[in-house]
Amino acid sequence: MILELEGIEYREQERLSGYCTFKVGGMGRLLIFPKDKDEIKKALAYCKNSNMRYMIIGNGSNILFSDEGFDGALIKIGRKMSRIDIEGEYIYAEAGILLSQLAARAAEKSLTGLEFAAGIPGTLGGAVCMNAGAYGGEMKDVIVSVDILEDGELKTYSNEELRLSYRHSIITENPELIVLGARLKLAIGDEQAIRERMRELANARSSKQPLEYPSAGSTFKRPEGYYAGKLIEDSGLKGYRVGGACVSEKHCGFVVNDRNATANDIKQLIKDVQDKVYREFGVRLETEVKIV
Repeated sequence: MILELEGIEYREQERLSGYCTFKVGGMGRLLIFPKDKDEIKKALAYCKNSNMRYMIIGNGSNILFSDEGFDGALIKIGRKMSRIDIEGEYIYAEAGILLSQLAARAAEKSLTGLEFAAGIPGTLGGAVCMNAGAYGGEMKDVIVSVDILEDGELKTYSNEELRLSYRHSIITENPELIVLGARLKLAIGDEQAIRERMRELANARSSKQPLEYPSAGSTFKRPEGYYAGKLIEDSGLKGYRVGGACVSEKHCGFVVNDRNATANDIKQLIKDVQDKVYREFGVRLETEVKIV
């Protein structure tokens, strides 16, 4: 037992493939599952005192863990921090709630504005960090403010202070900032129309995206003036494979794990795609996926 973490759920030497949607990765030295701000602070103090590197994770839907694993602590903000309160047009939710659950609860209350998020497989915390978006909507449209743990203190950042832009926020620049929860403002709508829109988007996703395979969603950021998927397809890379990883034939913007890929397979494939697209079009694709 780690005495400094007494009372907090944690696991040692866990296989990381169970903690990312790519379903790859070696062993994690320590996984910590806090239930509130105080347990996060306690976990951070333990890491600091032990000179142990740490990383905050949510649902792992934008992460590629290495085959060598992670020799440090992963602090997972998930279901233990998923409280949600709804008052009128306002929602306050903790960072660990899944976006799909958040969108469903909003629909129950006839609140519109989160339909775009229903099919994004991440948590609210991750969505805030990356200003997640899809089908014309993004978190920037609905965030009022975000509660953040900064240097052990609770601080509240307004939408403007977060400097939200395409797949970016002030939090992506500073990993010391930890999202605890967010206050959102939606609009009163018609529940049936909201659910119909969510079904439309779900159908669009399933018809255009390779949801049947492990992946991290769109692998690459959209380059200015282009679409990553089209550049990849026009480079002749549809179906291109390295080991168990391949460029999806359904949507070339997705790298998928369809044959028990390793993280090295995926990393090499990503590099090959970047190199070929650069040679063909002079465009350097940046990954949305964070390689750990």
